[in-house]
Amino acid sequence: MTEHNDIDHISGRSTTGHEWDGIKELNTPLPRWWILSFYATILWAIGYWVVYPAWPLLSSYTTGVFDYSTRASVVNDLASLEELRGEKMAVLGKASLTEIEKDPALLGLARARGKTVFADNCAPCHGSGGAGAKGYPNLNDDDWLWGGSLDQILQTIQFGARSGHAQAHEGQMLAFGRDGILTKTEIVTVANYVRSLSGLTTAAKFDAAAGTKIFAENCAVCHGENAKGNQALGAPNLTDRIWLYGSDEDTLVETISYGRAGIMPAWSGRLDPITVRALAVYVHSLGGGQ
Repeated sequence: MTEHNDIDHISGRSTTGHEWDGIKELNTPLPRWWILSFYATILWAIGYWVVYPAWPLLSSYTTGVFDYSTRASVVNDLASLEELRGEKMAVLGKASLTEIEKDPALLGLARARGKTVFADNCAPCHGSGGAGAKGYPNLNDDDWLWGGSLDQILQTIQFGARSGHAQAHEGQMLAFGRDGILTKTEIVTVANYVRSLSGLTTAAKFDAAAGTKIFAENCAVCHGENAKGNQALGAPNLTDRIWLYGSDEDTLVETISYGRAGIMPAWSGRLDPITVRALAVYVHSLGGGQ
């Protein structure tokens, strides 16, 4: 490598004096406008650091001279929105659930509010349209674990199921296999019996009489002698073809063996009372309300 200041005889341009294997490094400064723009961005960045939140600290961050916060901005916008809704929401809070459903104006307001809240809080489990998923009830049909009337839906939303709230729905399916209440053979037999209640196919050597006996002695106390379920206990109807976890034999055997005890949170401490009422009306209006 050679190093000297020179003029490239081919291009006629100045070089830095660096040359590698016959390749010369041209001395081509950046345009002045580019340099000035670069310096301007540095000054802009320094100004941004000063006026806006920018640098993390041990337990907080620099707030900047403007003391700006996107979170505070959102909170203020929501507060302004709630102020605009104030009078209408107050009327909604004073009306009974039945009155809300009978008044088109109140019903429209409740459904609009409920739909937004449902999307933010309920859709992750029940789906955006309330169609449910495995382990999460479909809210569009007329099959309800804890009741589908307006008051029952309101109670479920307010206090949840097995949520730990003093007024929550309580009810837990026994783990018949894990706790040694039934043998594996008995579990398979009663699983096939449950399938037969919905008109589903059963195993070739299924003993219907044995299944009927096992069900009567262990399951009927919650699901009823006719297997229509018990909403007071959250015990589902086993005679329709609406299954929360699935109706294939393996899934039913798993359910009977280990039980089910899904938890729904209590929303009374997370949402204000008027919003909870609007949500109850919205869920009731999805199509499955009783």
